[in-house]
Amino acid sequence: MLAIFKKEINQFFSSVTGYVAIILFLLANGLLLFVFPDTSLLDTGYANLDPLFELAPLIYLLLIPAITMRCFADEFKTGTMELLSTKPLSGWQIVMGKFWGSLVIVLISLLPTVVYYFAIRQLSVDNQALDTGGIIGSYIGLVLLGAVFTATGIWSSSLTNNAMVAFLIALFTCFILYNGFDAVSKIPTFSGGADYYLQMAGIKFHYTSISRGVVDSRDIIYFISIIGLMLYLTKLSLQRKLWQNG
Repeated sequence: MLAIFKKEINQFFSSVTGYVAIILFLLANGLLLFVFPDTSLLDTGYANLDPLFELAPLIYLLLIPAITMRCFADEFKTGTMELLSTKPLSGWQIVMGKFWGSLVIVLISLLPTVVYYFAIRQLSVDNQALDTGGIIGSYIGLVLLGAVFTATGIWSSSLTNNAMVAFLIALFTCFILYNGFDAVSKIPTFSGGADYYLQMAGIKFHYTSISRGVVDSRDIIYFISIIGLMLYLTKLSLQRKLWQNG
């Protein structure tokens, strides 16, 4: 599993595409947070990072599918998946190696945004302390969100040998999981009780909850459950494809 983990990271950074993806993510965050007037932290008058945690999930909808789209699609396309299946590795070890390798790349893209915390603190009046607890909670939520999107992207990549198709499937699925249930809950038909349960079924409800700085065990269990489900579906998809090819 460690060999697959290292291979996934090395493969991503062996081409300029990996660096470009992370640079574009950081550039988009920088422009939205400090340049564009509608979302600029400098124009709000408040020393907080709320805009970052509101905008980052939308940017992750594009970034993470781009990171994961080649995980299994390229293995199927080049025929190396059959070779990989002959190694002394279980299906779970292959899936988890791919998952952790991709997730580390996502975390690497997130790490430089910590600079924004110190930048906002320096810009605040008399260097007033920020809501550090809330910011830590928001980062925990963003890491869990990134893990869900990563697991979803890997599952999407296991369905096809076309990386672009995998990207589109991951983009659509992540969008539905994040915003779809919340959007459906606003339909008047579901008002009066069902709307709340529909919101709870979506990622946005739990991500917003953690972003307030309150790390509830129910939200953590929700994220872990979705990650586990997606990885289990990935394992089933690999077994089906290998059986068909065998």
